[in-house]
Amino acid sequence: MSDSKSQARKLGELMCTVTEQILWQPAAGWVQQRASGSTLVCRVGSGQATYHRFEPQYQQHQITYGLRMIQAKHQADTASGWLSSREILKRGYFDGELSALNLLAHTCCHEFAHLLQHSAGQRYRGSVHNRHFYNILDELHESGSAKTTREALANRASEYQVPLSSVPFQLPDPALQPSPWQVDDTVVFDSGAREFHGEIIRVNRKTCTVDGTGQFRGRRYRVPISMLRRAH
Repeated sequence: MSDSKSQARKLGELMCTVTEQILWQPAAGWVQQRASGSTLVCRVGSGQATYHRFEPQYQQHQITYGLRMIQAKHQADTASGWLSSREILKRGYFDGELSALNLLAHTCCHEFAHLLQHSAGQRYRGSVHNRHFYNILDELHESGSAKTTREALANRASEYQVPLSSVPFQLPDPALQPSPWQVDDTVVFDSGAREFHGEIIRVNRKTCTVDGTGQFRGRRYRVPISMLRRAH
């Protein structure tokens, strides 16, 4: 495994530890009142996909942090397409500063907010990032939980000597960046736990329009450029 991947995996493991110790432990009693016996398992996935899901058969919440997501959030050009970047900038989380540390700490809070949203019965099909979700995410930041998460992640990274920069960076102006994609390129992107395949039919400033291929034929998607990767 390359040094970059090894470091990203270690960071993912630290994100799991911080999520379980800093975010889950204080909230576990509240969650278990709503679904007796609820547990949380965090894991590091091999792709970009980063998500929360609930397995009712086992009363188990699962949070996955994607290895490629962790790598992407270390620099401005690959961090720009992620929702977490837009949330920090638009909602003023961590004083509106983007850095690898802020992005990864906020990712922990973002996914944990989905866990709390689900437990409160406020996650609906087709309405995931709704006002209920952002009320919860805002509260995690306003209550100091996000700051504690950030500090814990920074401390653990330092303890294990895993590089995690807190130096702020600016996102590049998309209007000045040439697109790496062209019409007819075949691409792959992740959504939740699934991997979708398709062909680009339109290249926009920040997104590409993708027609599904294979089992996804007949579907059309609008995908942030940073989420796309080439099909092999």
